[in-house]
Amino acid sequence: MIRLSAAWIVPIDRPPIRDGWVAVDEGRIVAVGSGDSHEATAFGALRHLGEVALMPGLVNAHVHLELSWLRDRVPPAADFTSWIQQLFAARGGAGERPGDPEVVGAARQAAREAREFGTAAVGDISNSLAAVGAIAETGMQGLVFHELLGFNETTGALIERTRDARAAAARVSPRVRVSVAPHAPYSVSAELFAAIRTEVITSAEPYTSIHVGESPEELELLHSGGGPWSTLLRRLGAWRADWIPPGVDPVEYLDEMGIIDAKTLVVHAVQLTDASLARLRRRGATIVTCPRSNQWVGVGVPPIERFYLSGVPVAVGTDSLASVADLNVFAELKNLRWLASSVPARRLLESGTLIGARALGLEARLGTLSVGKDADILSIRIPDGVEDVEEYLVSGVEASVISWAPVH
Repeated sequence: MIRLSAAWIVPIDRPPIRDGWVAVDEGRIVAVGSGDSHEATAFGALRHLGEVALMPGLVNAHVHLELSWLRDRVPPAADFTSWIQQLFAARGGAGERPGDPEVVGAARQAAREAREFGTAAVGDISNSLAAVGAIAETGMQGLVFHELLGFNETTGALIERTRDARAAAARVSPRVRVSVAPHAPYSVSAELFAAIRTEVITSAEPYTSIHVGESPEELELLHSGGGPWSTLLRRLGAWRADWIPPGVDPVEYLDEMGIIDAKTLVVHAVQLTDASLARLRRRGATIVTCPRSNQWVGVGVPPIERFYLSGVPVAVGTDSLASVADLNVFAELKNLRWLASSVPARRLLESGTLIGARALGLEARLGTLSVGKDADILSIRIPDGVEDVEEYLVSGVEASVISWAPVH
């Protein structure tokens, strides 16, 4: 057993503790407290870490590690479909490239970087499942969403054709689970949505993730059947002639098909109305916001304060290295602070830890410094004079001050 003391303990689910300690035994937290009473000494001799804040590891609830090889190859764009076309051009028609050493190597490097930035777990989106091993190698936990696309799919046969690949990926590591996810309303047919939904709710991992309300072009397609997405889908040979636009926003469209529930991660949500946010709250879904990426790909600035006011749980993701400079969740929290000055720092930190852990089915293990949880504990070096440690932690923590607490 080891007891680590620090200038600050930031449990997330309760106020920070000045001059506190965390006791760890065999990789689990067994006590959290302050002072050095006789009762406290029962949890082992104290190891002083000095002017640091101890907090739970971060959760990056939306990332595409398999796209890491595209770092610095896809520049920012003024609108989303223009960015998508740049992405296609950068990929050069190479498709998923699941066994390509460049793809796998970049995913491994990105996973290591994420861990160095303080990430304990990821919600990874993967078309190829190439990053499952990369996540496991770092010691992170993960839920990998095998993302399926097919706007012109007329059946759910794609589920059957890809089931063996998911089963094989799920055997790689017990720390990395595998589920299945539809990509977005503009890239998945109603038949494929229904098949994925059935697969999700009957599986051992009944969690899913969907890009929803990301761009104005998505809303235009659903309302009128026209716009840039219609043009691009036709150019790609992915259009479906018998498709009838639902004439509603994406949340209503998906909800009417029964796609959204409490284990659904609704990613981006930049364009959603208050009515759509209220519907998500009623369904218990979680929004995953990726503000730096949203601005990179030209979809606008996410309405962070509206997200919190709506009562929908908010988690945080970075998206991929094709649309963001790094996988530092602390940098996303800094952006959230800029965009939502009225939201308390503790709620932002909760989004980067507990809400993400809960959305990925990891709440029992991660997200707070609480008895029984994994000892994935971050140690953040704190400068002199910090009185509001939670506010400091959302001000832009750099990699140079981040380390993992010595729990062994």
